[in-house]
Amino acid sequence: MMMNFAYLFATVGLIQGLKFMGDPARAKTGNMLAAASVVLALVAVVVATGWAGSTHVLLLVGLLTVGTLIGKTWSSRVAMTAMPQLVSIFNALGGACAVVLSLNEVYGAGTPVDNKLLGGVLILTALFGGTAFTGSMVAYLKLDGRKLPRPAQIHKVLARLLLAVLAAIVAYYFAMPTDASTYPTVLLAIAIAALAYGIFLTLPIGGADMPVLISLLNALTGVATLMAGLLFHDPVMIIGGILVGATGILLTLQMCTAMNRSLGGVLAGKIISAKSTQSEVEQDIRSITAVETASLLAFSKQVAVVPGYGMAVSQAQRECFALQEMLKGTSVDLHFIIHPVAGRMPGHMNVLLAEANIPYESVLEMTAVNDTMEHYDTVLVIGANDVVNPAAENDAESPIYGMPIIRAYKAKQVVVMKRSMAKGYSGVVNTLFDRQNCKVLFGDAKESLAAIITELKRI
Repeated sequence: MMMNFAYLFATVGLIQGLKFMGDPARAKTGNMLAAASVVLALVAVVVATGWAGSTHVLLLVGLLTVGTLIGKTWSSRVAMTAMPQLVSIFNALGGACAVVLSLNEVYGAGTPVDNKLLGGVLILTALFGGTAFTGSMVAYLKLDGRKLPRPAQIHKVLARLLLAVLAAIVAYYFAMPTDASTYPTVLLAIAIAALAYGIFLTLPIGGADMPVLISLLNALTGVATLMAGLLFHDPVMIIGGILVGATGILLTLQMCTAMNRSLGGVLAGKIISAKSTQSEVEQDIRSITAVETASLLAFSKQVAVVPGYGMAVSQAQRECFALQEMLKGTSVDLHFIIHPVAGRMPGHMNVLLAEANIPYESVLEMTAVNDTMEHYDTVLVIGANDVVNPAAENDAESPIYGMPIIRAYKAKQVVVMKRSMAKGYSGVVNTLFDRQNCKVLFGDAKESLAAIITELKRI
């Protein structure tokens, strides 16, 4: 009975912790609450299995200590620009654990699998875990700029072939009579095919689809955790897996909608490339200085900032906070408008802004302001490119046509901060620069914002 209460408290704590993580002001509390709930669940498992006082406890405590030290050191040292890579690696480790658990149950513990229920759970654990492991590792390498084979049609063909093989093996297992002697071979074949599938599933997917990919792989790890929970009859793992899997799938669908991409297209590694003529278009770029931008802001009443990966690269979020505080003193309202796929992972920009203590109420979703963008006197676009490109709305031949964007072009004046005229991840020319109300402030975003703030102090 006490163990059931412990599982109940751990489950409620985990759910509440995840709920807190949705609010930047309580995210740290939510993280600690979820971690404490997992520890409580582990203690309950130790007591329920009779491990208390055995060498298993020493091994468990030792591994937890080592893992905690590695995780703490790693996460403390990683730059915010590399946070998507860190998330990918952590997700990969979760998938790897699922594969090891399923294989260990058969090859290590020697459990005879003589019924479809147990066998099916082990197969799905290996399938989802293996795909999440290698897929997340390839995603990490892509995000980290490592050399990988260029996306090619052969990768898509191999991915589809492996998916067909996996489906055939699973169908064969459930259709044929149970044979405990051949099951280990079936499970190993599933694990190997899933590991290979994760690689070829991810290789063709371009950088613009990284938020979708990370969210999808996270959902697969959640499903693998759910299967592992069923295997070990652990209610906390089951509920945690359901929550992670369900939220990951919902977020994946939201990401696809935000990019006007079908989930099937992403899974198939559909490669979108710009027409060659687009890369040759010459644009009449109107530049602006930091002094002129400061003057523009000083005479504005409504200002919006659209952050992108460029803000993460330059680590300019604290300067954004300083700019907001300064403009607040002159009765200027400043909002931060977030596109769902800005950055390299879901919520990347929100994390950066929360790190700089920017009030959550001033951070707005794209859908909340898109119909009233003309009310903004000035919009600062910091490193974002594709998510403000008007071609998505008015150029039917553009590869990003139909993708919902932030309608920055409707503002009275737009200032885009860029290091150079390099294109975004889609490789599409940004027609925003052709608009008469758009000017470009060249330079590092952090340095440019610092110069703007200095000039505003003089005005």
